[in-house]
Parts: sequence; structure tokens; C-alpha cells
Amino acid sequence: MTSPMSKRSLLKLAGLATLAASAGLVGCGKKEAAAPEAASGASAAASAATAAPAGPLKIAFAYVGPVGDAGWTYAHNAGRLAVEKEFGDKVKTSFVEKVPEGPEAERVIRDLVGQGNTLIFGTTFGYMEPMLKVAADNPNVKFEHATGYKTAPNMRTYDSRTYEGAYMAGVIAGGMSKSGVLGVVGSIPIPEVIRNINSFTMGAQSVNPKIKTKVVWVNAWFDPPKETEGAQSLLNQGADVLFQNTDSPAVLQTAEKAGKYAFGWDSDMTQFGPKAHLASSVINWGPYYIKATKDALEGTWQTGGVWWGVKEGAIDIVSISDKVPADLKAKVDKIKAGLKDGSFVIWKGPIVGQDGKEVLAKDAVADDKFLGGINFYVKGVDGAVPSSK
Repeated sequence: MTSPMSKRSLLKLAGLATLAASAGLVGCGKKEAAAPEAASGASAAASAATAAPAGPLKIAFAYVGPVGDAGWTYAHNAGRLAVEKEFGDKVKTSFVEKVPEGPEAERVIRDLVGQGNTLIFGTTFGYMEPMLKVAADNPNVKFEHATGYKTAPNMRTYDSRTYEGAYMAGVIAGGMSKSGVLGVVGSIPIPEVIRNINSFTMGAQSVNPKIKTKVVWVNAWFDPPKETEGAQSLLNQGADVLFQNTDSPAVLQTAEKAGKYAFGWDSDMTQFGPKAHLASSVINWGPYYIKATKDALEGTWQTGGVWWGVKEGAIDIVSISDKVPADLKAKVDKIKAGLKDGSFVIWKGPIVGQDGKEVLAKDAVADDKFLGGINFYVKGVDGAVPSSK
């Protein structure tokens, strides 16, 4: 892509012991830069990395959080396990968890190369520069970077269209809210998160055009105390349905205690607030990890970038509560089917910004460059977009 976003801050693990005691969880962090594009003709023309040597393909995953979190890293690890199930003794996988971004990430990735891994996945934005350095020194190793925008002959990027899950959650929220006020606990104010907030709001407005969305930013991907505080603040402002773009179940748990509604994010969080839980927007990394592994095994791996969503089986809305009316479930099912076959487009004009100005003309469809650079709120979202650090 053409416009990188600012780098994310390191994952903060403050409050880890408290959360582990209460829910057995810790969280993870990530960040997106400009939305990755599908591999272009130029990318396709790039030379494929060499085929894997005889014997099991050694695959390693670098995780920014622990595999026991309820969201981002948990979902990536589920994808790793899907690879093991699919390929059996043809592969040998391993992972290193809680790898901070920066110099330490480079050290870990180099160590993974030294262990004989020839396919390495880095699962957070902050690994981009370290992976590029290691890739340059190891041309026969294939590198995969999640949510980044820079590639090399032996390094490609991949991401998921989380905004599709956010939109479907919004449809449910719009039909379930009695106050007409929704609340979102945001992590870092980057286009990825702003796009999700807007999509959630647009989904809700497709059911109730008068819906308003309030946002509280915690400026962290994982900070349970701040997430709890933010969720409670939104409830105090009249929100009766909460959404999040953070990695712990704290928002859902806060809604449960208050007798309000909320959603799971990245993985199915039903168990953390069964009465409050309306549905979970989940990421399934399995299909992409299986494809990448197959490419490496067959010697067809090439550089480039992909951005997968409902169509490819990477995004879904699951465990929809029995409290959600049948007609609302049917609407979500119809949208999901439309996203899968391409007949439904979320970001299609006319779309108006918070200031009342048109940001997407009637019948115009946003391309990935537009989606990757969103830095505005749509009409109906309260407050100003803070600048990212």
C-alpha cells in the first residue's frame, strides 16, 4: 500500500495477574498499517521462494501475546493448530509467545531461523521491520507478516477484514438497543480501529437510522482495568450495548455485571458473559495458514499481500444469542451470504462523515486504499477522532 500508519506502542501487560486470577486470561496487541492489497500482477511475477527441503516443513509462529488470551493471539494459535490437523506429519510447528516488538522481535525471529524453520509467521504489525531485516539475510526462508504493508521477495503480508464482523455485530446492536446509544471501547486510534467503529455504527444504522455511538479510547490493545473503566463510562453515558476493539473480555464482563449487552471480539467470548453476550465477531486464521503452508510445501509460494474476509472464511459472526429476534438473525444471515458471494458491499455510497460532508458518493464502492486510510468518523459517531501516536 502507499500510506503506512504510525507504529503501535508496545503491548502493555499491566493488570495481568489480576485478570489471570479472575479469568485465566491475558491479552495481546497488534496494529494495522495501510490495508494490504491483493497480490498484483507485479507481485505474481516475483520469483517464488525455493521449495521446502525433504522431511517435515518446519513452521514457526511469533506471538505478541500469550496463547491463552481470549482474542488475537488465541485466534492465531487456533490457526496454527488447524495447520497441524490439515498436514499431519508433513509439518512440524512451534511458537514463541509474548514476543515484544522491536529489537527483541528480531532476535527471536533470527533464532527461529537458526532452529531450521523455513516458514515463519509474525503476527503483529510491530514485527514488520525486524522481519524485513531477517528476511534480507535469509533468502531461502519464507516470511509471513500479519497486518503489515511492506514485502520482500521472500516476505509477504496478510490480514483479515475485521470490519465485516463489526458491521454484522452492529446490525444486531441496532436492533437490540433500547436507548438508541451504543458504546465502543477503542484501543489505538488507527484506521483499522476507526474503520471498525464506523462499520459497527453503519450496521446499527441500517436497522435504526437514529442510532448514536459513543467511543472511549484506552490507548492500549490490552489493559483490563482501563477497558473496564471505559466500558463503565459508556454505560454511565446511556449506552446499553457495548462493542470493543480490545483483546480482553473485560468489556463483556462489565456489561454482564451491569445487566447490559455486549459482544465478543476476535474469538468466541460467550463464556465470559453469557447473559450479556449477543454474538462474537471472530477471526479464523486457519484458511490462510493452510494456504500458506500448502504453497510452501508445493514450492508455489510467492510474495504479495492478501486481505481476507467472510468470502474466504476468515471472518464470521458466531454464537448469536437466543435473545436476538429471528428477523434480526435472518438479516445478519443475508448480509453474511452477500459478503460471501460479493452481492453485498458495506462501504458503498452515499456515506456521510460526522461533519455532514459526503465521503463516498452515491453508488461508489470504497477500494482497499480508501479503507486503509480511514481517519474520520461517519455520521452518528460522537466525539473527535484523536490523533494516533
